[in-house]
Amino acid sequence: MTRKLVLDVDTGTDDAVAIMFAALHPELELLGVTTVNGNVPVTNTTDNTLRVLDWIGRSEIPVYRGLSRPLARNGSPGPRHYERDGKADPHGLALDIPEPRSSAADTGAVEFLVETLRAVTDPLTLVAVGPLSNIATALAIDPGLTESVEELVIMGGGHAVTNVTASAEFNIWGDPEAAAVVFSAGFGRLTLVPLDATHRALITRESVNALGSLGTPAGTACARFIGKRIEAYTAMLPGTDAAPVHDVVCTASLVRPELITTEHIPVQVETASPLTIGRTVMDRRPHTPDEPNAHVAFDADAALLTELLLETFG
Repeated sequence: MTRKLVLDVDTGTDDAVAIMFAALHPELELLGVTTVNGNVPVTNTTDNTLRVLDWIGRSEIPVYRGLSRPLARNGSPGPRHYERDGKADPHGLALDIPEPRSSAADTGAVEFLVETLRAVTDPLTLVAVGPLSNIATALAIDPGLTESVEELVIMGGGHAVTNVTASAEFNIWGDPEAAAVVFSAGFGRLTLVPLDATHRALITRESVNALGSLGTPAGTACARFIGKRIEAYTAMLPGTDAAPVHDVVCTASLVRPELITTEHIPVQVETASPLTIGRTVMDRRPHTPDEPNAHVAFDADAALLTELLLETFG
């Protein structure tokens, strides 16, 4: 039996790998992809998403364009922790595959989320790997949508590992008010995959070469995208020859839950302090008075992730 899911993305290189995995794995049924401003502006995240689906022959999967800015802050999330289009940029504006032949749906992402979740008879899985603007907006329209979600999987946050600031990971920092809404919404099961876990599942140059040797469209694209990520991480951290591919850890864990190791703990998002805005405050105290609201991954299996990528994209 396949697991039905909707994927919410801000498509750069790691989102692209997650999309391909969700679209190609036989145990997953990707109902639609919603895009949001994040790694790049929403025009580019939408274009990149269409490129990916066209490239792997899954153009029939609809793409819905979402919000172009955070809920409560002006403009885009802001400068990243690397220079845009520099050597340390793991994304670039456009993915290194042909321009899309297909187009985004006329329906917007928020409208699609609300209509789809209201209409389902069996709860589906929602996977969010960018800023949470679309999902928070849908919840503002109908807070009861949480009942239609079997599991919400979020790539975001960090406890011991951060990136865009000393306190925060980009997806949560990009729209902290939206993240605060989502974490407090009362989802039946919320799984958070932070940088702490994704940095435990690095993909090596050797694995990239193996992916490229598969000879499939997905293998070729995957090798290009992860290769770019390795180049960027090498520029930031000389001597490395591997990189995290954050977002695919979320989609891969849907078919192999043992890929990640989680703790059920309380998580809140800081929205006020200038020094720590966007921080995911994870309370790991054994006697915390707060109720757990998230299953947080603190470890991931790099060998299993590589195995799943080779198996699925081959």
